[in-house]
Amino acid sequence: MDTMEAILSRRSYRGKYLPRPVPREDLKKIMEAGLAAPSGCNKQTVSLIAVDDPETLAKLRSVIDPAKGETAPAMICVLTQKIIAYRDRCFNVQDYAAAIENMLLAIVSLGYESCWFEGHITDTDRIGDKMARILGAPEGYELVCFLPVGRAEGEAQEPKKKAFGERAFFNAFGGT
Repeated sequence: MDTMEAILSRRSYRGKYLPRPVPREDLKKIMEAGLAAPSGCNKQTVSLIAVDDPETLAKLRSVIDPAKGETAPAMICVLTQKIIAYRDRCFNVQDYAAAIENMLLAIVSLGYESCWFEGHITDTDRIGDKMARILGAPEGYELVCFLPVGRAEGEAQEPKKKAFGERAFFNAFGGT
């Protein structure tokens, strides 16, 4: 699959997954794609944990309420550190967003499906903090997202998108 095909075919998959393990080599490729993403001032604020152990997955799922990605045979947890990069600016959100998108594209290019779950675990109930404790994340690292990874049992739904001309312009906003 070429890059444009991966970009244009990627969907957020929220369905059930087939009970087939994801080989470690594929999880490593996905994480390598994430770590290859740009990083503000090269501070490299992103860390990743791939989870494929059924016991650890069960512990993580026990704190994800309501349940998300519960049948995926693997998940990748995204952690960030808040490190000042330039003047008083921290670019960790941009860093992890770029890493997540790279991983989502790698996931689809390898024939798997996933979905970016962030708001669900960073809300006031702080599910990400509970997940980070289960995974032994050190102080100063925040678990901000998890990506279930696996072969889809069903089809991902194509979202309705506004037309290109409603959101993309040439030379000025609204320009043609």
